[in-house]
Amino acid sequence: MSAFLQLAIEIAIILIAAKLAGYLSTRLGQPSVLGEIVVGILLGPSWLDITHLAFVHDRALPEIIHELGEIGVLLLMFIAGLELHLSELSRSRRVAALAGSVGVLLPVLLGWGTGALFGLDQQAAVFLGLTLGATSVSISAQTLIELKVLRSRVGLALLGAAVLDDILVILLLSAFLAIRSESVSVIGMVHILLRMIAFLAGSLAFGLWILPRLARLAARLPISQSVLSLAIIIMLLYSVVAEYLGGMAAITGAFLAGLMFARTREKERLEPGMQAIAYGLFVPIFFVSIGLSINLREINISALWFTLAIIVVAILSKLVGAGLGARLGGFDWRESWQLGAGMVSRGEVGLIVISVGILERIVSQNEFSAIVGVVLVSTLITPLLLRLLFREKTLSREKQEDTEERA
Repeated sequence: MSAFLQLAIEIAIILIAAKLAGYLSTRLGQPSVLGEIVVGILLGPSWLDITHLAFVHDRALPEIIHELGEIGVLLLMFIAGLELHLSELSRSRRVAALAGSVGVLLPVLLGWGTGALFGLDQQAAVFLGLTLGATSVSISAQTLIELKVLRSRVGLALLGAAVLDDILVILLLSAFLAIRSESVSVIGMVHILLRMIAFLAGSLAFGLWILPRLARLAARLPISQSVLSLAIIIMLLYSVVAEYLGGMAAITGAFLAGLMFARTREKERLEPGMQAIAYGLFVPIFFVSIGLSINLREINISALWFTLAIIVVAILSKLVGAGLGARLGGFDWRESWQLGAGMVSRGEVGLIVISVGILERIVSQNEFSAIVGVVLVSTLITPLLLRLLFREKTLSREKQEDTEERA
């Protein structure tokens, strides 16, 4: 069987499993994303290991599926940005700044302290704390979209806090690696910060003044899906520039691209096609691929207490840290807990950060095993927490919709 046919079968299996699991999850009153991640774990090396079945001979197949999933998360964050407006996001800047900063510092400090308590050397303990400081907002964004509360005060502040979280974790991680290699310099750190500022300023300037003209020009061209193609191109370029030049996560670039397109007249024309591409193919692959990347067999049972302690610290530190920051920013306690819950998931970002520690030989297999546990539990618990904390608002909206239908 050719490599392409192997890929085709794998994608078909993933899509069938994702849609069935998503349907079952919604029938149980949970967001569909929860079912898609769980089925990914079942399809992954923890149990079925579908990328290494008897008929699969292409060793590059797991990487191809992972890359397709990466396109999915870019599309997801673009759609999240497309549903918002820059002015709405700016109104939450105080809460976002406090929630993002406290939501990074508290996990870093508690992770560092927990590592030291369990006998890790200083460098490993600090790096463990940095790993816990990361946040993967893609799972929360999808859950909020399903609950139809992305444009609420909490949703807007959550996305802003996630962008700041990305910036702070990268700055802290860069500083740590520089100090460790004894190449630290104030000029080097300023250079990293200036790159981020330059990317943010450049992306905003392009989006505010040039992009609307490009979108209008594309809309007038006598070619099929010209606006949709332009949006995909801009999303990919923003993502590349964000990571390669800005030193930030690619998903931040995709989110900003969506935010910029939300200001254009072509937004309504763009949304149906972008959602069809995303939710019909790439986004389900992304959520399943998160599960495929988790191998429960790698969790070291001999380090069970350490793993459990790190999981508890990871969840509580984000929940309390980001929640406390939101409270200081003016949210009430319920909104603060909602925002804190949205910052809990580490997802693929946690695995990326800990992989740096493995490559640099900073952390051992025990720490890697613990972070796999953190990624698994935090990824699964985030949709559940958000559903629970937004339950009152969701039930109220569903009751109102039911009343309107009967009228």
